[in-house]
Amino acid sequence: DDDNSEEGLHTIHSGRHEYAFSFELPQTPLATSFEGRHGSVRYWVKAELHRPWFLPVKLKKEFTVFEHIDINTPSLLSPQAGTKEKTLCCWFCTSGPISLSAKIERKGYTPGESIQIFAEIENCSSRVVVPKAAIYQTQAFYAKGKMKEVKQLVANLRGESLSSGKTETWNGKQLKIPPVSPSILDCSIIRVEYSLMVYVDIPGAMDLFLNLPLVIGTIPLHPFGSRTSSVSSQCSMNMNWLGLTLPERPEAPPSYAEVVTEEQRQSSLAPIGVCDDFERALPGPLFAYIQEFRFLPPPLYSEIDPNPDQPTDDRPSCPSR
Repeated sequence: DDDNSEEGLHTIHSGRHEYAFSFELPQTPLATSFEGRHGSVRYWVKAELHRPWFLPVKLKKEFTVFEHIDINTPSLLSPQAGTKEKTLCCWFCTSGPISLSAKIERKGYTPGESIQIFAEIENCSSRVVVPKAAIYQTQAFYAKGKMKEVKQLVANLRGESLSSGKTETWNGKQLKIPPVSPSILDCSIIRVEYSLMVYVDIPGAMDLFLNLPLVIGTIPLHPFGSRTSSVSSQCSMNMNWLGLTLPERPEAPPSYAEVVTEEQRQSSLAPIGVCDDFERALPGPLFAYIQEFRFLPPPLYSEIDPNPDQPTDDRPSCPSR
């Protein structure tokens, strides 16, 4: 009431009353909402209603915050690759090595995407091995100078068993990313990281594994973003294609009279009135250049400079009629 404005009080009469509140999140980066084993990142709005002679009524409503990670940045579009080798030893006997090389197209992905794995596994040992791949999530919690780490399996796949002397090649074997929380990289107390482990399961020995770092983002790959990582390969492919299709000695172009007849040339000429309108709309030198070269016949294919030894002027010159 106006009578109580000096005291900063406002009387709410009996009935239903609704009040809209608006809060703007700070511009500083906020950690993504996350629920972990040893800690969490939560955001909520809390409202309180204070009543005389009664306990206050409190209500909390949680909401989710995402710190957007754009995987179209150059650092996340770069390919990830590695190679490892392992030699098995049993007492005084040494078997041949087991080699593993793997590569993925980029570092950044979004949930729901499939990672294409290119790998080659060669088994020169005497044992039967199995190539596998898995996505792991690593949660790291920091407090009071200590750190706790939790590693969880997110997704995995299995290849065919390899006997001695066999080789297996993965040409884009796909491993789908399930709905997981994005990476948390800029928080001082909680970090969430991902990695792709391509490994060889060796019975009776330590596995041969290769870790490729991953970043799970929130902004998916732009349709043109995938071109950046393979521009050179596409250019080389296009140039090879041109080299195969172009003839070694191109044929001479036809003469102007064989392509355009005199009637067609006269009919294509614009009337004088129309030309005047174009002259007013376009700059004079540009229009003169178009009229000068529009209907000139192309030069003969067999034309040769009669004075090749004389110096020539590199500046362009307009032909005269």
